[in-house]
This record gives sequence, structure tokens and C-alpha cells, in this order.
Amino acid sequence: MSDIIILETPRLVLTMWDKGDAEMIRQLHSTIETTRYLSGAAPWTLEKAEERLKSWFDEHARDGTTKYKMLRRDDGRFIGRAGFSRFRERGRGEFELGYSIRQEAWGNGYATEIAGALAQWFFSRGLARQFIAFTHPQNAASQRVLRKIGMQDHPSMTIDGISCPTFRMAR
Repeated sequence: MSDIIILETPRLVLTMWDKGDAEMIRQLHSTIETTRYLSGAAPWTLEKAEERLKSWFDEHARDGTTKYKMLRRDDGRFIGRAGFSRFRERGRGEFELGYSIRQEAWGNGYATEIAGALAQWFFSRGLARQFIAFTHPQNAASQRVLRKIGMQDHPSMTIDGISCPTFRMAR
């Protein structure tokens, strides 16, 4: 595990990635079930995982935040990724909350726990006055998570030709 702990919750730890974590990321997104709501809607190759890992290091250096590695506190097991990236479509540059959980860990409340903690972390760091999140229209589970942490419905955004439910949280 990286020595840089970003955020801790009762059950989870967010930490910075290690340079050799691409295979872990590929495994996170290795099935159609875990990628069906992501851009491209296809399992990730190792090359794509390596590209995303590099982009997360670059984002963190540039913006002070990115999508981080999520581990269970009790045993250090990899659970997924979560954090903020700049959503730069149409030049907006807003911070966007996102997370992906390993399929075998679904249904344990990890998404709600980390998303709520990240919202508090975001505002305590003064990164911006608001952030957004969006989901695939069929991803009802993520929509419930975002509403549960207090995000408000916002006008939908079209991403990859799909009208995506969009949410906003302001300080």
C-alpha cells in the first residue's frame, strides 16, 4: 500500500496509487458487469488501465485530487477506486465525483460510505464551491447513492450520446 493516505472512513482507506497498480485496475474493470455504465461499455485492457493510472497521477499533480485506490481498512483488500476528476467536456472544468467498486463487494454500502466522506473531504479542502456527478440512466444504484449523500438533481448532461442523470452538491 502506498504511504500516502488521502482519506479514511470507518471501513475504508483511500490512498494514492502505486506505479505497478495497472493490473489491479484492469481487474476492477474486467467484466461487462463492471463496465456497462462506463464510457465505452467494454472490459478494460491492461493498456487502458495503464493509461488511466498515468492520467490519475497527472490529475493529482495538476488538480490536487483524482480517483484514488480504495482499500478495506481491516485487511487492506482492494475494493475499487473513488475520488474527483475535472470534467472538462464543453470547457466546463467542474470537479466530478466518481467511484467504481469491485463486483464482489457490491451491496455492502461502500459506495455510500466513500462518496459521503469524499463530499466532506472535498469541501474541507476548499477545492471548489460545488461538484457534480453523473450516472448512466440505467444505473439506479448509483443514483440512490448520490441522493443519499445529499446531492441534488441537476439538468442532465449528454455524454457519449447518452442523456445522463446529473447531480450537484454545493457547499
